[in-house]
Amino acid sequence: MRERARTQVAIVGAGPSGLLLGQLLARARIDAVIVERQTEQHVLGRIRAGVLEQVCVDLLDEVGVGARMRREGLVHGGFAMLWQGRRHRIDMQRLTGGKSVMVYGQTELTRDLMDARAAAGLPTIYEAASVAVHDFDGPRPRLTYQKDGQTHELRCDFIAGCDGFHGVCRASVARDAIREYEKVYPFGWLGLLSDTPPVSHELIYVNSPRGFSLCSMRSPTRSRYYLQVPLTERVEDWSDEAFWQELRLRLDQPGRDALVSGPSLEKSIAPLRSFVAEPLRFGRLFLAGDAGHIVPPTGAKGLNLAATDVKYLANALVQHYRDRSDAGLDTYSERCLRRIWRAERFSWWFTSLMHRFPEDGPIAAKLQDAELDYLFNSEHAARTVAENYVGLPLDFGEGPRGDT
Repeated sequence: MRERARTQVAIVGAGPSGLLLGQLLARARIDAVIVERQTEQHVLGRIRAGVLEQVCVDLLDEVGVGARMRREGLVHGGFAMLWQGRRHRIDMQRLTGGKSVMVYGQTELTRDLMDARAAAGLPTIYEAASVAVHDFDGPRPRLTYQKDGQTHELRCDFIAGCDGFHGVCRASVARDAIREYEKVYPFGWLGLLSDTPPVSHELIYVNSPRGFSLCSMRSPTRSRYYLQVPLTERVEDWSDEAFWQELRLRLDQPGRDALVSGPSLEKSIAPLRSFVAEPLRFGRLFLAGDAGHIVPPTGAKGLNLAATDVKYLANALVQHYRDRSDAGLDTYSERCLRRIWRAERFSWWFTSLMHRFPEDGPIAAKLQDAELDYLFNSEHAARTVAENYVGLPLDFGEGPRGDT
């Protein structure tokens, strides 16, 4: 038996991008149903980064879920880069006219969005099996899924694909209608989460002869550390003791002195890739977040790009329903991609600068040294890093002739 329902917007995926889009639409009184194949607990169990640009922080405030973030999040006005035993602080606030970032774990952000959606009685369907999107090339798209032994059909005006890199939405697009750009890096990040105080009150990005490392945090009492490792490594082969020992070898002496080790709460290895799909619109199907693009985590852009995608999409849908104009929908892909490629460029550059690429030979390390030496000694270079790290404004480059 097939059960049929209708909504204005069907959102596939209950991660941060899908949940944020749902909140933005609800505030505009646009009906939306979120369909997620995993359980709520599985979604909350994903360990992800949590460096939020001001644009993302403002969006969370806009949809009414920023209170806990404001109480518990950590405002960072800078970060350190460690190279050849020297630390150089990128003073983002000074270099960008007062801008900063917020450190707030993606898990907590997701929980806040979930709680707000549940409190408002907005529909989210978890554990939806065999999700499929249909007829998005025409005027009456629909979504089908299996739940509780029944087939359900959700008819809608638009489908928002917020279902991640491996989701069904992008995979449902005809291969000749989409072009994909991808770079897979020859290493991954071995990450460890621990209930220990951070080694520093700000992030430390480390370029070491032994490989990249990152000292980060989720709170004043919970730390997140990463090590560059070959893709051939297995997380099972890394004991906590081995991780801490390797991290010490990559830090400077002040870092080693300040490092507090402890049992891991979670360890995992994440591969790194740069990926963009073009376009992001296919009839009445729109891709947002990881469904349309992936960035290396070095530049902390993934979640922030997803947030700006759904802001553009929400504005376009509001314009469609309120003003009877499709101008925003027609330019959605172009506007998103301009911002995406800028973030891809910065993330690729920062990754290339801070990681070791042994397969490129000795010249690669010497070129890194030259660029880091320039960065450590140039105010203009530091300002470029700071401007990109805190995030470009939503309307950056969108002047009358596109040249501001």
